[in-house]
Amino acid sequence: MDYRQSNGDHTLFFKHFRNEISILLVYVDDMILTGDDLLKIEMLNDKLSACFKIKRLENLKYFLGIEIADSRCGIFLSQLKYILNLLKQTETSGNKLATTPIDPDGKLVQGEDSPPVDRGRYQRLIGKLIYLSHTRPNITYTIRLSQFIHDPREVHNAAARRVLLYLKGTPSYNLLFRPHGHTNVEIFIDVDYAGSIVDKRSTSRYCSFLGGNLITWHNKKQLVVSRSSA
Repeated sequence: MDYRQSNGDHTLFFKHFRNEISILLVYVDDMILTGDDLLKIEMLNDKLSACFKIKRLENLKYFLGIEIADSRCGIFLSQLKYILNLLKQTETSGNKLATTPIDPDGKLVQGEDSPPVDRGRYQRLIGKLIYLSHTRPNITYTIRLSQFIHDPREVHNAAARRVLLYLKGTPSYNLLFRPHGHTNVEIFIDVDYAGSIVDKRSTSRYCSFLGGNLITWHNKKQLVVSRSSA
């Protein structure tokens, strides 16, 4: 049985036969090939090499800014190099550290009284933070700063800079995937009630675990104003 999924430059193909799974992930001209049967992987590599000019990099170590490290403890995913480059580009190296990505007592406001900042620079910074959340779920909540990309103010820029100061002190944080002896699915959900003082909307978030490993997480402001807890 074959499965294919495509979204723009992303193409995911995996083939399942009997108890074996082969996965081929393609993004523009970068490709990951993995599966249970090493012989079939080699056969597919040979067929692709016969049709296209391919440079094989052997074991997966780096893909689209994400670093992969295999050890006895499990598989680590991180974006250490991406973070260091981001700190260098934003000139954050000489500043103090932040212990949390957001102010626990602070609230995001529209900031009409705060001076405006460069919109293009703010948008680029938020876009990079969104991409970084692929391996750093602990900054996912800060992506709410994207709601101000059309009219960013100094108060929003300061909040984004705080995220950078937090990353500066935790650049090597990563995700660990390892066997836990089970394949249970666990999902945790949370929501604040009218947490945004800008439009009184709630923000919901969830994370799901498969076999004790975090696999998906999401943070989103609700589309409508909650008027009841029912």
